[in-house]
Parts: sequence; structure tokens; C-alpha cells
Amino acid sequence: MVTKAGPKVLEYNVRFGDPECQTLLPLLSVETDLAEIMLACTDSALDNIATIIPSGKDKFAATVVAAAGGYPGPYPRGDSISLDRFPDSLEKQRNKSSACETMVSSDNIIFHAGTSLSEDSLKTSGGRVIAATSTAATLEAAISAAYALMSTIHFPNMHYRTDIGHRALQSEQPSPSSVSLPNSQPLSYADAGVSVSSGNELVNRIKPLVASTARPGAAADIGGFGGELDLSDAGFKEPPTIIAATDGVGTKLKVAHAINKHDTIGIDLVAMNVNDLIVQGAEPLTFLDVFSCGKLDVDVAEQVVKGIAVGCIEAGCALVGGETAEMPGLFATDGGIYDVSGTAIGAVVKGKRILPDKQAMRVGDMLLGLSSSGCHSNGFSLIRKIVQERAALSMTDPAPWSDGESVGESLLIPTRIYVKPVLRAVQKDLIKGMAHITGGGLLENVPRMLPKHLAASLDAATWQVPNVLRWLKEAAGK
Repeated sequence: MVTKAGPKVLEYNVRFGDPECQTLLPLLSVETDLAEIMLACTDSALDNIATIIPSGKDKFAATVVAAAGGYPGPYPRGDSISLDRFPDSLEKQRNKSSACETMVSSDNIIFHAGTSLSEDSLKTSGGRVIAATSTAATLEAAISAAYALMSTIHFPNMHYRTDIGHRALQSEQPSPSSVSLPNSQPLSYADAGVSVSSGNELVNRIKPLVASTARPGAAADIGGFGGELDLSDAGFKEPPTIIAATDGVGTKLKVAHAINKHDTIGIDLVAMNVNDLIVQGAEPLTFLDVFSCGKLDVDVAEQVVKGIAVGCIEAGCALVGGETAEMPGLFATDGGIYDVSGTAIGAVVKGKRILPDKQAMRVGDMLLGLSSSGCHSNGFSLIRKIVQERAALSMTDPAPWSDGESVGESLLIPTRIYVKPVLRAVQKDLIKGMAHITGGGLLENVPRMLPKHLAASLDAATWQVPNVLRWLKEAAGK
């Protein structure tokens, strides 16, 4: 059990009647000395034991365990068990025991656990009733044979897992979709190309990152079905007006993929959302993200979430939840391609104006521009076309506009988050309206905050244009 204080062992034991041993025993050579093995285990010297699995013998084994209905809770006893003949695909021989037939071959064994003989018939007598073990030259073949063997066993309310070995098969095969399974074997998520174990590993890795974003009103403790926010603990004495924003980072992701740098994309994601909130006068409170891919690369996803956490801390909002969607067939499963999107939730104190306050705007009001950090996260389809086609540069080439950086490194400078400095001015009622300059630029975004009878007068000659933007303009022929 994994706890906040670290892993805790509730119980650990392995007996000869346990499935772990039932899987291993058929692989051992007849010369194997079990007493020697057990003594070596107690001395942590198992690696000094001579070869246990002899050359030429099957190298893989798999066990499927059938349990009684209700196990590990209350379960019935005394149900009749029937055993069919082996499928023709299994090399078989039969050994009769009492009135029940126990099918045995050199490659397939049925282990009895919770069974008993009653009036010359086989009955259930325990929770873990019976197990089917098969050995083969490959793991996939051993698993398939074990399930085929299990299909010969029948008793009422019989239950067994249908995903035995799916994680090992996934790591063993170049592509889970290429694994050929018999029609009689139930399919699992892994067979469809989705790794539940990778998703669980990612959650464990990002928990401390997520926890670092906690703020009053939001604990940032992931694992539930939704993120929590207590507005009163967040400092709102009366119900505020809730403002929400959703956005992504667009094709800036192509640059991250090109140079395999993913630790700042999350900052962009947060910025694109919280900047939309602050221009309406809302304080960002919580954030949620979606990471979509064809095949989950845990290392890459962790880097993305690391950036999200950095952005949330800078914006003062808590990362309270998210979604990791592994979608083979929709996304390519090679090349590490992914997409990210996010949603930010903010609030405006009751009685405070929601911006823009167009009725308060007057002729002569001052319009101020806050500088960017670079290209931010819009227009990268055009930026990449200028860089790669017009200038014939790769993302790993030295940046013509910046010493000591590659093109990709410079373009990946994250979007500036304006929340904290702007929020203080908003709280003092010093601002009537704001525009977040994203897609559409100045010409389309500035008018969105103005009343119809007013226009903005901008003096571009006073701006210190970042070198990257000046170079892009010249390279585009503008």
C-alpha cells in the first residue's frame, strides 16, 4: 500500500499453494533441490544457485486462478466442478484420480486449492478454488494456453481475471496492436494499445508536482473524480462571479517535439488560460489539464506537468485535476506525439466590476501595453513556415536573432503570465479594460474591450520589439 508516508507492507508471503509458486514449479528441472533454493532465499544468495530452468526447457509459464463467487468476501462452498477434455490444440494425456478426471500434460497442469471430494464428485471448498498453469517457449503462448486450459473448468459463479500478463506483453511487443490473441481469450486494454500501468506510474510521479500548487481553498490533491475548491477558504466572503477559460498551445508543440524539450509547454498552457481570466478582472483559482497521445511516454508527460505546476504557482492557482488520454488510432503511436489543453477557473469578488467596463471608458483614457516574452503561443503555424521554408532553418540550427540559443530553444521561451502584477492593479480599481493579445493580434483583440464609439490610438514607434519578432517580420518580407 502506498501512503503519504511512503510504501507500507501489509502482508507478504509465498507458499507452495500460492499461484506465484504454482507458476514457477513447472519450470524447474527434476534435479532442482527446493531445500537449497529456500535456504538461498533466506541468505539473499539465490543468484548463487545453479541453473534452475535447464536449457531446452520452456522458458515461460503463466497461471490463471479461478475463484468462487463473492471471494474475498463471503462465498458459497460445495458447488460441483466439472473438467472438460483438453482442446485439441493442447498436447495432452490424462491421469485419473478417484471419480474426477484431472487433466495433466507436460505443458499444462491444473492445481487444486479450494477443492474437495464429496461422494465421488469434485466440489468447491475455498475462495481460491483452482488454477490452470501452462508453460511454453514464449510468454504469449503460455498465457494463451493457460486461458485455453481454464476454459475446460466449470463451476457456478466462477470468476477469474482476463488480463493476466498484459503489462509484460505490452513491454515485450513493439506495438500492442500487433499481438495476436486467440478468439477464445478475452481482450484487455493493453491489447488495444492502452497502458493502464503507464498511466498509474505518471500519476505517482506527478503527485508531488501537483501538491506544490496548493493554495487557500484548494488542496491540489489528485486522485478523486473532480477537483475541489472552497470559495470561503479562498477568501471570498460572499458568492463571487465565476469566470472560466479553456485553451491550448497550438502548433508550438511541433517545436517542442522537434528538439525534445517539453518542460516549458505546461507554462504556456497555464498562461494562455489565466491571461484570459485576468483581462476580465478574475483571480485564477484552479486549473485542470488534458494530455492526449497515441502512446503515453511517462517521462515526457511528467515534464509537461512539471511546467504546468510552475505556471500554476506563478499564477497563484491550484492544479486540482486533469486527464491523461491515451488514444491509439486517433494519435500516432510512434514519435511521442501529444496534445495538451487546459481549463482555468477564476472569480471576481461580488460587487467588483467584471472587465471590460465599457461604460466607464472615456476619450483620453490612457492605453498601456505590457511587453511579451517573445512569440508566446499563437501564430506558430506561420512562424514555422517562415523559419523552416522561407529561411530554410531547422529547429536545432543556431538562432539568427539570439546568441547561444538554437532556433527551437528561443521559440520555446514560455508565454509571460501577467496575473500577479495586473491583479494588484485590478483590485485597486485602476483598470477599466484589458485585452489578451492572442490569435488575431492587436487589430482583432484590442477592439474587443472597447465600446463602439471609441477607438485605440497606438504608437508602435515607442515599442522595443523583441529580436525574434523583428527577425520573423523581415524574413517574412513584411
